[in-house]
Amino acid sequence: MERLQKLLSQWGIASRRHAEEMIQAGRVRVNGEVAHLGQKADPASDRITVDHQLIRFANRPEQVYLLVNKPAGIVSTCSDPQKRPTVLHLLPTSLQRGQGIYPVGRLDADSTGALLLTNDGDLAFRLTHPRHSMPKTYQVWVKGQPPEEVLQRWREGVILDSKKTLPCQIRVLKTGSKGDTATPRYGDCTLLEVILKEGRNRQIRRVAEQLGYPVIQLHRTAIGPIQLQLPKQRLLPGEYRYLTDMEINFLQSR
Repeated sequence: MERLQKLLSQWGIASRRHAEEMIQAGRVRVNGEVAHLGQKADPASDRITVDHQLIRFANRPEQVYLLVNKPAGIVSTCSDPQKRPTVLHLLPTSLQRGQGIYPVGRLDADSTGALLLTNDGDLAFRLTHPRHSMPKTYQVWVKGQPPEEVLQRWREGVILDSKKTLPCQIRVLKTGSKGDTATPRYGDCTLLEVILKEGRNRQIRRVAEQLGYPVIQLHRTAIGPIQLQLPKQRLLPGEYRYLTDMEINFLQSR
């Protein structure tokens, strides 16, 4: 017997969080009765349906682990009420349908870069749980040129939503100015490398705004040791690749 949300995530039906939302919305039934959050079931003997569709647990899809280079304008969800393209639209039809793949965590629509997708519900749950603190690396263009004392405040943590952010790593990669051909669109600006071990909603953008150096562009380059650029492969915007065995083993050991 397992909790329903765990069963649905293990079998690639939905992420555990999405499964909880479906149960609370009354979309899941066990043996014809509307399920409740925390309810347990046995896939070998119970009849479980989602939106009146029977879940056939004997047909569990093969576990898939992908890294996507998300372009701007793509939302990090499986569906969108505003009909915007989602990260699933970046995948071939064979991976979009019947595989139960969904993103692990999120990047806001304006941000770009590394995003994991999987149908391994247990892994997705562990990676998004705050106690695991998976470091994520970003390259962030901000307006202006923040002095060292401002960057140190950011490193040590600032108050956001009445709670201090965790310490992070920040270093200056380059600066740009008006007339600089390397940064023609940005004018006076600075490129920072930011490494976070937490991921509150739009955290980098909100902290940078609060400190007076708003974000112009945000790009995630790595999730732990999993990078967009490998020695012999570089993911272009909109492209994806399968994780290597070493990368999968790292994630599963978290």
